[in-house]
Amino acid sequence: MRRTDRAAAALALTLVLAGCSAPGLGGIDSLPLPGGADLGSHPYTVTAEFADVLSLVPQSAVKVNDVAVGRVTAIDLAPNGWTAKVTMRVNGKVVLPANAYAHLEQSSLLGEKFIQLAAPDRRTGGETGTGRLGDGARIPLDHTNRNPEVEEVFGALSMLLNGGGVNQLKTITVELNKALQGNEPQVRSMLTRVNALVTDLDGHKQDITAALDGVNHLSATLATRDRQIGTVLTGLSPGLKVLEEQRGSLVTMLRSLGTLSDVAVTTVNRSKDDMVADLKALAPTLQRLADSGKALPDSLQVLLTYPFTDEVLSGVKGDYLNVYLDMTAAPGTQIVPELDFADNVYPPPTSDPGEDVGGTDAGTDAGTDAGTDAGTDAGTDAGTDAGTDAGTDAGTDAGTDAGTDAGTDAGTDAGTDAGTDAGTDTGGTDAGADVGGTDGARSSLFPLPSVGPVRTVPSPSAGGHS
Repeated sequence: MRRTDRAAAALALTLVLAGCSAPGLGGIDSLPLPGGADLGSHPYTVTAEFADVLSLVPQSAVKVNDVAVGRVTAIDLAPNGWTAKVTMRVNGKVVLPANAYAHLEQSSLLGEKFIQLAAPDRRTGGETGTGRLGDGARIPLDHTNRNPEVEEVFGALSMLLNGGGVNQLKTITVELNKALQGNEPQVRSMLTRVNALVTDLDGHKQDITAALDGVNHLSATLATRDRQIGTVLTGLSPGLKVLEEQRGSLVTMLRSLGTLSDVAVTTVNRSKDDMVADLKALAPTLQRLADSGKALPDSLQVLLTYPFTDEVLSGVKGDYLNVYLDMTAAPGTQIVPELDFADNVYPPPTSDPGEDVGGTDAGTDAGTDAGTDAGTDAGTDAGTDAGTDAGTDAGTDAGTDAGTDAGTDAGTDAGTDAGTDAGTDTGGTDAGADVGGTDGARSSLFPLPSVGPVRTVPSPSAGGHS
């Protein structure tokens, strides 16, 4: 029985040793640990480059969100000779972005080390995942990191305690005690105010966060426009130089502006009562304008079309326009009579201007005859009109006789003088006569046409012409 047990144990040991030396196994450390991660039927291989893997060993766990999804299969020196290359096998059902991070962590203070795979948004907060991590993927050095070791923490603490400022803590405590001694009420009040300030800040943390986000957005916008900002800052220097050169003028202008404002304030203060009264008086007018409503805009619209309103368009037929014009004079309008040339047409002179036509005697005879006839006619007409206006036959006779005599005498005298002058100078062309003693001058050779009486258009209620 003992021989059989010994033979079985020897056989088992032989098989184990033979298995460990099989070509497909890399040694006993390549055997999977019991209770490890389930790789599934289609795992994929990923390599990651670390600056330092510390005490990480093969068969260590690979986790995603603290759940084991794979294991480390190999740790080698990278081709550059300065970093470590870690090969991992991950369950095929695990989906990670191509730019995932690999972080070397430790389960506890003295626990085992493992590799944590995470999407980039967990580590950076700004970068988003792209693509998918697949078989043969590589995680670069800038996407890997590790936690500080316990030895490193204690080493830093030792430096603080031995060569740091711990020895100064006593001095700091003593000086702080001296500063607070006797000022307890003030310190207590300050702490109360600080507490209120912190509470108020905590109540506005959303606003503070929004403000910081706005500042961040502003900084990003300014960063994208750094060239424009540089151009503005470069061009700002000449502008500041010009302002520096104009500093005296600007100061003078500001002082003058102050004086002007003082005068304006004084003027407004003195005239404010009148201004208020004017504004109050303007209120009814504005109210009337407001009450007019739509009538005022409509009136202005019609005014812009004067004198041809929109109704003219309805009268246009093709290429012609029917127009009716009323030329009736308005009541009370004075109408100038037509000029009568029938009795005042004379033949042109037979001699050239300036020719001597008989001297003083011929001018006297012609002037006398023309003056007599013109004076008689004009005097008769004037006397007749005056007598007619007087409305009596006696007036007519008196006006006729007086006009005839006055016209004859005046025409004879004026004609004689004018004829004499005309005969002497230009043959009688400049002759003139004073007819009936009136202000109008008439040529003895070319008298002006006679003008009838001025008529006035009666109003609709009048029965005749005046």
